[in-house]
Amino acid sequence: MQLVINSFGSYLRKQGEGFVVKNDEKVFEVSARKVESILITTSAYLSTDAIKLASDHNIDVVFLDEFGNPYGRVWHSKLGSTVLIRRRQLEIANQEEGLTLAKEWVSEKLTNQIELLKRLANSRPEKEEQLKVHFQRLEENKAKLDDLSGTIDEKRGTMMGLEGSAGRTYFESLSFIMPDRYKFDGRSRQPAKDEFNCLLNYGYGVLYSMVEKGCIIAGLDPYVGFIHTDNYNKKSLVFDLIEMFRILADQTVVYLFSGRKVKQEHFDEVKGGLTLNKEGRAALLEALNETFEKTVRYNGRNIKNKDIIQFECHRIANSLIKGEEDAGLGNL
Repeated sequence: MQLVINSFGSYLRKQGEGFVVKNDEKVFEVSARKVESILITTSAYLSTDAIKLASDHNIDVVFLDEFGNPYGRVWHSKLGSTVLIRRRQLEIANQEEGLTLAKEWVSEKLTNQIELLKRLANSRPEKEEQLKVHFQRLEENKAKLDDLSGTIDEKRGTMMGLEGSAGRTYFESLSFIMPDRYKFDGRSRQPAKDEFNCLLNYGYGVLYSMVEKGCIIAGLDPYVGFIHTDNYNKKSLVFDLIEMFRILADQTVVYLFSGRKVKQEHFDEVKGGLTLNKEGRAALLEALNETFEKTVRYNGRNIKNKDIIQFECHRIANSLIKGEEDAGLGNL
């Protein structure tokens, strides 16, 4: 389970082989064996004993800001990385193999977006024709992307241009199916200018921390990216890989609106836009956890959505070393 601490002044401490979270309203106890990660989203206190217990059980402790962006984490020191994997990341960045990997990640993102729009069209006959025009544009962008050849340095601009064009069409489609009160004009960030982007930004922040964790466990260097270059001074590979999984946040937010579970009381006004308040974060995190825990078919087996992230990171690491030193990574 994912332990979420989002109440101001909450206190996290160790009790035996478990955690106790206490605030003014209630006390919650849980065994460390049942916790996979701890998200701390607001001002809270935690004991060093709780941090050590988390480290001993390989539990990721992630600190999120008001927009859902991870700004720090506590992670155990036994990382599953190898020098060979990181060396290969650097080597193929300037080879055609690097472009092939990058195309795969963006292509998966576009495939997910197309499938979501098709599902939305099927359940909205009155909007089906317009949505069909939109997902056909995405299919055209995907075909152009798949035809690219060369190296990342040669094709990065073209790739990001196709991705940007597809993104504008995609979010135009999502705004099109929103109730009139919640229609929006493209993407907006930090702060979001509308309710949809406010929820989506926070969801992406949670997802970002999960992808970073997946990279660390698999031995991938989060700072060595392909599409997003090292000049960003950020964890470029995490920005690359999250593209395949954004759909988990996208569909969660869309279904919150279609299920009429979004309330004006979930948002607070800030300078230039909106932010999620305590009630809004709780509603979103509950819905995200339902999405992450859902079992789906993956490579011939039934696994949870959240586990696909780790499996994909391992698959990429294995593909980089091409069978060398596979024993240390586990075969998927």
